[in-house]
Amino acid sequence: MTRMIGMIATLLFLHIHVNSTAQNADNRYFEMRTYTCHPDKRPDLIKRFQDHTLRLLKKHDIDNVAYFLPTKEDAYSLTFILGYPTQEMRDKLWNEFGADPKWKKAAAKSEANGKLVAKVDQTFLKMVPELTTAISPNTVALNQVFELRTYTCLPNRLPALKARFRDHTRALFEKHGMKNVVYWESVEKEGTQPKLIYLLSHSSEAAAKASFDAFRIDPEWIKARDNSEADAKIVEKVESVFLKPLPFSPLK
Repeated sequence: MTRMIGMIATLLFLHIHVNSTAQNADNRYFEMRTYTCHPDKRPDLIKRFQDHTLRLLKKHDIDNVAYFLPTKEDAYSLTFILGYPTQEMRDKLWNEFGADPKWKKAAAKSEANGKLVAKVDQTFLKMVPELTTAISPNTVALNQVFELRTYTCLPNRLPALKARFRDHTRALFEKHGMKNVVYWESVEKEGTQPKLIYLLSHSSEAAAKASFDAFRIDPEWIKARDNSEADAKIVEKVESVFLKPLPFSPLK
């Protein structure tokens, strides 16, 4: 009887925990935009974001999630991440923002001496529930750097990659001093395999290199990698970019 009561209590706890996690999951539809600026125009773009854009996005129910500059000094880009209540509401809210007279006035004034942005890249994202349910807040030093990593998988191998991250990789990252911030998968055209896109944080780029060097030779990682690739390789390409948050970025 005591054993049965214990089993019922355990099942009840798991049921409550799972339901609580599902209820607290971040189900927003995300958009990552990278603006490549014309030479010497990035300070004007930053000022426009700080003085106008963030406030006007919020006015139209678009969440300001993060604003970053690349750590490479020769890059003229700015990357930011927005959140929408749902995928269906994205276009409506974005169009309302774009049509706002205050936005049009701010944009025109900022570009009186020439266009600021030469190129716009955008990626739509959804959280991967089995890897993350919310963006992990900063609990480290405010001068941390972020690493944006994008994995392109070989055909039909994304499920295997997500399983490896779920069961092994995330814990091994933490073991070697890297913080898991958030895991997304890209929203692609029908028939195209999504990419796994995630953010790590490090105390510095040097610390990131040391952490990854230790991670790659960890016997636990080597075993997990080899077991997961027993049938076939998983990853075709990995891209990594180091970013530093702007002072007004909600995620720092």
